[in-house]
Amino acid sequence: MILRNSLNFISQIFLSTSNQIRNIYLISDYYDKKISNINNEDLFYKPSPHLLSSLIKYQTKKINVDDIMTENLWNNRNININKFRKLNNFYWFFSLDLKSSKKNTQKIISSWIEKNLRYNSKSWEFDLTSKRIIAWLSSHNLTIEEGDKDYLYQFNKMIQKQTNHLINQINNSKTIDDKMIGCAAIILVGICYKDAKNYLPYGLNLLKKISNRAFDNYGFPKSRNIKQLTFYLKYYILIREWFKEAQIDIPEHINETIYYLGQGYAFLWQNIKSNILMNGNNISNNSEFDQYLKRFGYKFKNENKEFGGYAILYNKKISIVMDVGAPPSSKFSSKYQSGALSFEINSNGKKLISNCGYYEGKNNKLVVLSKSTATHNTLVIDDNSSCHYKKYNNGYLVDYGLRILKKNIIFEKNYWKINASHSGYHKKYNTTHEREIEFYPEQFKFVGIDKILNKKINLNIKFDIRFHLEPDVKLMKTQDNNSILIELDDEGWKFTCSNFDINIDNGLYFGNKNSYTQNQNIFISGITSNQNENIVWELSKI
Repeated sequence: MILRNSLNFISQIFLSTSNQIRNIYLISDYYDKKISNINNEDLFYKPSPHLLSSLIKYQTKKINVDDIMTENLWNNRNININKFRKLNNFYWFFSLDLKSSKKNTQKIISSWIEKNLRYNSKSWEFDLTSKRIIAWLSSHNLTIEEGDKDYLYQFNKMIQKQTNHLINQINNSKTIDDKMIGCAAIILVGICYKDAKNYLPYGLNLLKKISNRAFDNYGFPKSRNIKQLTFYLKYYILIREWFKEAQIDIPEHINETIYYLGQGYAFLWQNIKSNILMNGNNISNNSEFDQYLKRFGYKFKNENKEFGGYAILYNKKISIVMDVGAPPSSKFSSKYQSGALSFEINSNGKKLISNCGYYEGKNNKLVVLSKSTATHNTLVIDDNSSCHYKKYNNGYLVDYGLRILKKNIIFEKNYWKINASHSGYHKKYNTTHEREIEFYPEQFKFVGIDKILNKKINLNIKFDIRFHLEPDVKLMKTQDNNSILIELDDEGWKFTCSNFDINIDNGLYFGNKNSYTQNQNIFISGITSNQNENIVWELSKI
């Protein structure tokens, strides 16, 4: 432990020194001259702003640029970080009234260029720069049209200068998501300026590298992150639509990647129309993206019962989702949640059993809590998670995970079953967790068996199994203490366990991004008294 802490300390010192040297380099005259080497070319292609509608939330009430105090826009030192980022990524340009003065819009850009002509760590942050390039080029009807010669020279120069910065720094960007946005910006500049400085070949080569690094052999994100899958799909489609609109041949690699990502999107969202709160996901409104896909002619289909480490069985009224996949490797696990064999149930479009979701705010305690097994509908042994995490920079990565030992999925008209087991508790307790969930559609009844299998006699193991619900779902324990009633709008369900005590407990729900609220959960608790313990529970509609 002492040696490990010493190595971590040395590593942190080295990283800090390296960052200081890098920052000195970035603000130097040498670096500024390096990224200022541009070609003075006019735009060949002007992208339609509506192609970005899958990524940007447009304001209903449009902003008139003439009402903005342009003189003070970039001099506000008291602005908070979130407002600063929104201001400097220029995505708010898409909410400008098209009747706004082009002259005043271009004055805003000119004043930004004057204040940010050279690199600075805040306004030139990697993802801000990427989004700013996309915003400036996609708002060309305000940012370019009717611009005078001097303005257009400065505009084109700054676009290419920022793009050169992205190319120089993309290997140092923090996340693959940031690299994806940067890659999109570089490709767009390559298309717009008719491949100036070989931006397009560089961007396409980078896009292949991102795909090879981020996706498995089935085109599914190695992170197993559902939100990230949708994020990648949106950007790949955006890039494809740029090629299509510019009447440039679409690379086959892009078409192929969209096909595989679309398979995942159909499986995890379009088949059941429900947000799955597993592995970094939150509640999001994907129906708008569905409309975007329909408008641009994208149709995805996936009739598999298992994909990307998730099992999903469904009909018109009921769906059940179970995490039957192993954790991602450590470097892809920043948003992984240790919920192996956890499940969710939807009934008539409403979530009956729900995991707690993922917390992305600044409270580290809540981040760690939301990654724990306790916030999922699965077995917890002795208050430990099925995976162990290590702190890395400002996040937490899987230190050692688990293996899925067996899997069996049956889907028939009148009988469904998902059966799987994992090794997450083997290292510490020499124990395997096996779960089997059966569903009888005609009876609207789920029967679950959670098995604690010990290779050696290992009694008196404390365990809990939790079944979380959304905050507005109501619970009531019956007078005989043998059942818990669930009120889901106009539906009633009954939960029972034949051989262990059941109770109601309070918890935290992180389904809505960057926030939390109280919810309730049903929990079964006990201590093993046999080498192999079977915990049988039932959930039926009443």
